[in-house]
Amino acid sequence: MNGLPVNLRIAGRRALVVGAGLVATRRINQFLAAGAEVSVVAPEASGEVARLAAAGSVKWHRRGFSPEDLSGAWLVATATGLRDVDSSVTELAEAQQIWCMNSADATYSSALPMTSVDGDDGIAIAVSGGSDPGRARALRDAIGLLLRSGQLPTAATRTGQPRDSSVGSVALVGAGPGDPALLTIAAMRAVADADVLVVDRLAPAVLWQSPAPGVEVIDVGKLPGKHAVPQEEINTILVTKARAGHRVARIKGGDPFVLGRGGEEALACLAADVPVEVIPGITSAVSVPAAAGIPVTQRGVTASFVVASAHDGPDGVLRAAGDGPTNATLVLLMGVGRLPEIANGLIEAGREASTPVAIIESGWTVDQRTTVTTLGAVSAGQVAASPPAVVVIGEVVTLREALGDLGRSSQGARHA
Repeated sequence: MNGLPVNLRIAGRRALVVGAGLVATRRINQFLAAGAEVSVVAPEASGEVARLAAAGSVKWHRRGFSPEDLSGAWLVATATGLRDVDSSVTELAEAQQIWCMNSADATYSSALPMTSVDGDDGIAIAVSGGSDPGRARALRDAIGLLLRSGQLPTAATRTGQPRDSSVGSVALVGAGPGDPALLTIAAMRAVADADVLVVDRLAPAVLWQSPAPGVEVIDVGKLPGKHAVPQEEINTILVTKARAGHRVARIKGGDPFVLGRGGEEALACLAADVPVEVIPGITSAVSVPAAAGIPVTQRGVTASFVVASAHDGPDGVLRAAGDGPTNATLVLLMGVGRLPEIANGLIEAGREASTPVAIIESGWTVDQRTTVTTLGAVSAGQVAASPPAVVVIGEVVTLREALGDLGRSSQGARHA
């Protein structure tokens, strides 16, 4: 870049725009947004400039340019569409040491315009397209999306600033089934803003394996058969860190309120007067079967589905299944370890042993694997699978034969 990027503070200072066509109108709006006192010199003007002049927002001198117009100006933009006039304005501004933007020929400009993206907390990113305004706008829009989604490192790093201990908070962040590409913009923003990450093993590992400087990561992941950190202790961590003034992101796989104990954590925060918000995520109960080409509902097959935790064995599953229609799809989470006895219980309760079953391991990651079998085979212990896995029971499983895998996970999609 041939120049020095700076942020000119022109609020309350005079800015001159020579010309009032479409290009000049854009410059006028930029100068007004920066708080400048804008004067416009042009025989004719766009409808927007005329309205701004009528409202008193700009001073419009309805005539051609005169050298005296430069008096008192801090910044000049010339966009008359007449190369000789623009060159003359540029030369006169140069002689008086006034920064000038020449829209006809950027090589003669002492000030080069850049398009910008403004974020929260004083963040501003200026973009140059190398004399290509279209490219600059495309880059600006792409950076703006990254900024709004929280994918840029925007957390403050300057030390020595006192922390207000009253502003701590907790965000219960649904991180989806394992692919970071499926995160919502709100989830990415909450993770980017947090200075404490409380994470579990089923969320995308990329979210916390390379934290920003100063960000504390607390792993409370629960392995099958071993609860590394009891739920009560997780609640205490959230409350304690928030009361210390930290912005806490509780990153949970799937959706916090779908068999994720998010309600318990929200209640614990509210009981301690800690501000808490929930950011929904894509639940694995629906998204993982979809990745394997299995819709949980299908016209002509079933119009309903039941989601149940299989962690505690067949009794809870049978109660949940009994709440829905007999042809409802049954989706089981956290149940691989007890699948044979659950399958046996369902058969004893009246389900056909030939009922199709799909077991999708590590859904929406690069390690995804799907096994299609029957309830009878699972009951007989003929199927081996490893967690994390989602189990789908019902006739919708047969659709996989025609649909095949439909999920395309990104390269970095994996659990911890």
